[in-house]
Amino acid sequence: MDSIYNVTKGVKMMGDNNLISKKVACPHCKNEISIQGKPGETIEITCPKCNTKGIFAFPTEKPVTESKGPHAIEVKNIDFTYQKSDKKAVNGVSFNINKGEIFGFLGPNGAGKTTTQKVIIGLLKGYNGNVNILGKDLESWKTDLYNRIGVGFELPNHYQKLTALENLELFASFYRGKTTPPMDLLKMVDLEKDANDRVATFSKGMKSKLNFARSLLNDPEVWFLDEPTTGLDPVGRRLIKDIILQKRKEGKAIFLTTHNMNDADELCDRVGFIVDGKLTLIESPRELKIRHGKKVVKVEYLNNGGLEKIDFDLKNLADNKAFLDLLRSGKVQTIHTAEATLDEIFIKATGRQLK
Repeated sequence: MDSIYNVTKGVKMMGDNNLISKKVACPHCKNEISIQGKPGETIEITCPKCNTKGIFAFPTEKPVTESKGPHAIEVKNIDFTYQKSDKKAVNGVSFNINKGEIFGFLGPNGAGKTTTQKVIIGLLKGYNGNVNILGKDLESWKTDLYNRIGVGFELPNHYQKLTALENLELFASFYRGKTTPPMDLLKMVDLEKDANDRVATFSKGMKSKLNFARSLLNDPEVWFLDEPTTGLDPVGRRLIKDIILQKRKEGKAIFLTTHNMNDADELCDRVGFIVDGKLTLIESPRELKIRHGKKVVKVEYLNNGGLEKIDFDLKNLADNKAFLDLLRSGKVQTIHTAEATLDEIFIKATGRQLK
């Protein structure tokens, strides 16, 4: 399996041929290697020291656009180590999230996803680095921060003897500003008819939806979600994902931590891969799939009563006689491009599987 080589030193443009010069580190022996390539080009690399083979994708040149204001979240080189541990749970993580964007933070259990979120929302102190939320340094915020952000933790924590409505009314009372009417939120997540039932009687999926609704009580500008579709059936997952997409349209900055690649692929504008506390890659799901997918079209067709498969090169497909004849035959059952999945890309980039 190829590895992804990471940049260790900056970009330098080389003359009129528009070549980019970089230094990258071997993911195994950490040896630095000098490489050159054109914007958007993907090249193969073999480490001269340990012979590890890998790939590196040079960034595509993008037009410079005028900034529309500060990022909703800016994180720069944060480190965090738990007490009695000699290993960093978060190690040099940097990223930003804009308003109206869903940023997916993807990694296996124990990778540092939840720890990073807890640092950003102020639950963990003693970190190194800088965190800026809504144009203000995290350390400058007081409790008023929680009037402007919403947090949906992975494990719901409700008052079991209270009803769903009473739970939301109680938490709404903690906010200083205007809140969304609890019944509106219960209706939004399809719990309106269960409003006056004790939470102790709720299923796991119902508790997850109530937890999700609670995170929206204060109509937050920045919204943190940790595995928001856990425990939900297909109908419930669809409902929650539609709400998330709608909130993005309303301009909310959404930080989504998950190891569900299907959710990330459908919801996220950009994703970041984190393993062992290190953020190894940030890109849009679409760009990742195009870059790592095979440029072929896969066709399934009927032949003598059986189903057969054939691949066609995407290049010059419109002039491929065999492909056109097969289309005209009326035997085609399915046809699609060979996209790489985010699961496959994650394994290729990190050498780890999501669990």
